[in-house]
Amino acid sequence: MDSAPQVGARVKQRWLFSLGLLWILLCGVSARAATYYITVAGLGGEADYEQRFEGLANDLDKLLKQSGGELRVHTLSGKDATRAHITEILGMVAREAKADDDLVVILIGHGSFDGAEYKFNLPGPDMSGSELASLCDKIAAKRQLIVNTTSASGGSVAALKKPGRALITATKSGTEKNATVFARYWIEALRDPAADVDKNESISALEAFQYAERKTTEFYESQKRLATEHPQFEDTGKGDPVRAPATEGNEGLLLSTITLVRIGQAQRAAADPAKRDLLAKKEELEQKIDKLKYEKAAMPEDEYKSQLTAALVELARVQQELDK
Repeated sequence: MDSAPQVGARVKQRWLFSLGLLWILLCGVSARAATYYITVAGLGGEADYEQRFEGLANDLDKLLKQSGGELRVHTLSGKDATRAHITEILGMVAREAKADDDLVVILIGHGSFDGAEYKFNLPGPDMSGSELASLCDKIAAKRQLIVNTTSASGGSVAALKKPGRALITATKSGTEKNATVFARYWIEALRDPAADVDKNESISALEAFQYAERKTTEFYESQKRLATEHPQFEDTGKGDPVRAPATEGNEGLLLSTITLVRIGQAQRAAADPAKRDLLAKKEELEQKIDKLKYEKAAMPEDEYKSQLTAALVELARVQQELDK
């Protein structure tokens, strides 16, 4: 028969085990998905381009760090934007990121395409599209976005395309080799409330693309110049790039569910620990509604209306709680 000290020891062990288990569960509940943002401003080749690319990267870095939320922001420019440093940063993200996290990679600068392989121009050895894809493949984040704003960026699609990874390129092919203006308008989209088309106080990757694509087109028209870049996206992992969303084929669905920045009340809620869970629920419902719109054609009408109504009612309830 066990002695009183032995019984007491076992009770203490069980209590400590239960306490530890409770702590793990609480940590799991409080953990929130993060977005890893890696921006790289590559080789300019000329002083004007060097300053322009570095300035764009710094503007984006500042904008993101002020936007609040669970963002992990890493920016490389100038002499630090080397293939070795990119590999190091993406390797660190591969060790940290979880499946529920998002990965956003922004490439600013010049690119080249020899008819077979795209390369991002960097100080020292360039990085190929296939090398970047291999590094991103090692990251657990199920939702990934690569925004390649460089010249010849359309040539990177074949190497980078993958289910669960959305691609945006400034050019429609690797043969559009002139310097691009798309990066300027991509960054502008993240700070201009006009980009928030659905007025939900968050700017999605699709909204940012549509804003930047429109502004890029207007730039060439206002300058009375022949457009040397045609922005496009591919977010199904299996199709050809397109320039506009379409419910048939689900083009634009993934982009619409990736939140890049929040503004107004949503930004304040992201910074308030008491409201973050409500904000996450709101965004989850908005994504569900977007997904339903894409699936409408394949659903019985009654089922579509039932699911949409339930989601809208719940969204209104959550919004009411956020407004308190």
